[in-house]
Amino acid sequence: MPIEILMPALSPTMEEGTLAKWLVKEGDAVSSGDIIAEIETDKATMEFEAVDEGVIGKLLVSEGTEGVKVNAPIAVLLEDGESVDDLGAPSAPKEEPASSHVAPAEPSEATAPAQGYGRGESPQTETASGDRIFASPLARRIAADKGLDLSQITGSGPRGRIVKADVESASPQPAAAPAQAAAPAPAARPVDASAIARMYEDRAYSEVPLDGMRKTIATRLTEAKQTIPHFYLRRSVTLDPLLAFRAQLNAQLEKRGVKLSVNDFIIKASALALQQVPTANAVWAGDRLLQLEPSDVAVAVAIEGGLFTPVLKDAHQKSLSALSAEMKDLATRARDRKLAPHEYQGGSFAISNLGMFGIENFDAVINPPHGAILAVGAGMKKPVVGEDGTVTVATMMSMTLSVDHRVIDGALGAELLQAIVDNLENPMAMLA
Repeated sequence: MPIEILMPALSPTMEEGTLAKWLVKEGDAVSSGDIIAEIETDKATMEFEAVDEGVIGKLLVSEGTEGVKVNAPIAVLLEDGESVDDLGAPSAPKEEPASSHVAPAEPSEATAPAQGYGRGESPQTETASGDRIFASPLARRIAADKGLDLSQITGSGPRGRIVKADVESASPQPAAAPAQAAAPAPAARPVDASAIARMYEDRAYSEVPLDGMRKTIATRLTEAKQTIPHFYLRRSVTLDPLLAFRAQLNAQLEKRGVKLSVNDFIIKASALALQQVPTANAVWAGDRLLQLEPSDVAVAVAIEGGLFTPVLKDAHQKSLSALSAEMKDLATRARDRKLAPHEYQGGSFAISNLGMFGIENFDAVINPPHGAILAVGAGMKKPVVGEDGTVTVATMMSMTLSVDHRVIDGALGAELLQAIVDNLENPMAMLA
């Protein structure tokens, strides 16, 4: 029976995409792993791999088509012995029930192009509870040969679809008890676009359509402010010792073409603080906390029309020059929208620095599932009263730590922020 190739979900936030380019044509033979198309998501342009082998019977979506919904049929694959005459009308995108097995790709597989195939109802089975399981025909054959229970395997394809690699690496295991479903997030009150437009009908304006990134930002930040109990901790840092130490290091590193920024020190200070206060190195996972061992620090990067938060993994183990080089590379590719999903997903902690824009202080919104985000302002010359009562001038930098109270309580958040301040005010110790 002909297999429908579906629009894949190439990122956790993707709801629709643009079919940028077909790399195959009707009548071409393809094998598992062949690149068949380029798809633009809300974040980047990514390659799309074939899962099964066969012949491209029909391309249902033309190049350049925007707004193609995830799981909508985009092509049809014919297996041995099938012809174009076997093709029926393409089916509509399938809606998943709340209980369906939909699992995100494992972090180690985040760079792998996702696959999306369907064969009417044939790639689905049901568990005893009525949940549907999606798997490729090849994955089903391998699972049957190995005696595997598909309900115990997490698929890495779209909609949690089980593919060849998933069953090849799996081993038989007893059935697990069904997990309790997390409570749904409260829905935002819909905005009446027509009513808003009528308010400004006597004023000159132009409409700016929302692209995929802006829609994603709006959805995720609305969810964050509605569902995350934020609280805020504020501290000021004396920057003069760090600025003097930075100037000394940059003079020594100049021959290597390395120039450290204040932000590089903030990343390092935060990464070390997460090691010094390990209980705060955690994320919210619905019905549990995940306490991370490495310090994976996300850093907000502004791009045209939105922002990325690339993640510096194992930041506590890297030198300042290594962090600086990696951050420059990630920021450049973020602005070109060339980051792979694994490079901007994950982490437990984020940094948003608006100091270069002259902003003295602000409150940042937590990016779920992170436990906290550090908002950094500009270093400003200010009068400071010393311990002996004399007034001097010092460079002070304001920082605000936005904390998820479900993950980090007040005293723990204060301990984390104190550790960050101590690291920044004693920069030489960060090299020890």
